[in-house]
Amino acid sequence: MKDFTYIGRPARVVFGAGKLRELPAEVERLGARKALVLSTPERRAAAEQVAALLGPRAAGVFDKATMHVPIATAREACEYAARIGADCAVAVGGGSTIGLGKAIARESAVPIIAVPTTYAGSEMTSIYGITEAGLKKTGRDDRVLPRTVIYDPELTLSLPVGMSITSGMNAVAHAAEGLYSATGNPIIDLMAQEGIRALGLALPRLRTAPGDIGVRGNALYGAWLCGTVLNSVDMAIHHKLCHTLGGSFNLPHAETHTIVLPHALAYNAPAAPEAMRRIAGALEARSAPQAVFDLAKDNGVPVALRDIGMKADDLDLACELALQNQYPNPRPLEKAAIRQLLQDAFEGNRPAS
Repeated sequence: MKDFTYIGRPARVVFGAGKLRELPAEVERLGARKALVLSTPERRAAAEQVAALLGPRAAGVFDKATMHVPIATAREACEYAARIGADCAVAVGGGSTIGLGKAIARESAVPIIAVPTTYAGSEMTSIYGITEAGLKKTGRDDRVLPRTVIYDPELTLSLPVGMSITSGMNAVAHAAEGLYSATGNPIIDLMAQEGIRALGLALPRLRTAPGDIGVRGNALYGAWLCGTVLNSVDMAIHHKLCHTLGGSFNLPHAETHTIVLPHALAYNAPAAPEAMRRIAGALEARSAPQAVFDLAKDNGVPVALRDIGMKADDLDLACELALQNQYPNPRPLEKAAIRQLLQDAFEGNRPAS
């Protein structure tokens, strides 16, 4: 067995249908009196419902969360939180909203309660991201780790099927890279494999029965595990590519993860055979890259970067950016091979076995 270091970061998880009603008690548990509710513009109504649930403990709603946390939005949110005297932030939504909450926490040390409505897993991590001047910069800071996460599958019922599938694939990416991470360990391997297994079962069923609260709960369970993996170990080339494509070319976050993942796995497969065996086993398949590709394609979501707004003329620049400030990766990054990876992802080619 290889040497490893395991760090268990504190996290309070409240899980179950209808658990949103416990939010006021969780705010009180933090000793907070003025909670700022965060959302995207599209989820303003849901944020107002949460504010109503909080009653006098709600200080206001900020509904300008957007993909990749532009620095201007982060600054505006921080200024608003300071102006109203918020001593807690409640992020209701997916990675964009939770990312905005993290920006506030990093700037002002205001604690976050996360109420995820997607399967992205950001709520379980101390990872933050800010996009400035066309570049997405990420880092880790324990101050941004939500103090409490409320997983209520009822809140995911309104998430459209396509977005549910890509959000779940995003979570799978966290676990898959955790299995070949340079800082992996046996405990995280167990969580990663179980998270992939849970989502591999839930996503096809979610497509055929989107109103099944049990299926939604199983997907959230998988997302929780995959998010915990993301928080516990370093990521590799897949996440580097997705941060580059999202931050520099404004591609949608979950869809980008969905499309790039099978090609990143194929790139690393020769250098990480045990990780591929675990991923394939979790998905009851023979080939990890092909199984992940098929999980996306068979459930009706995009599998080509050209279908989500990427331009062929930008692939060379994307390759150059991806090779800068490299993340640890089991296979050395080779320019020609990374460029081919991007080409395959652009065209939506099924990975070779």
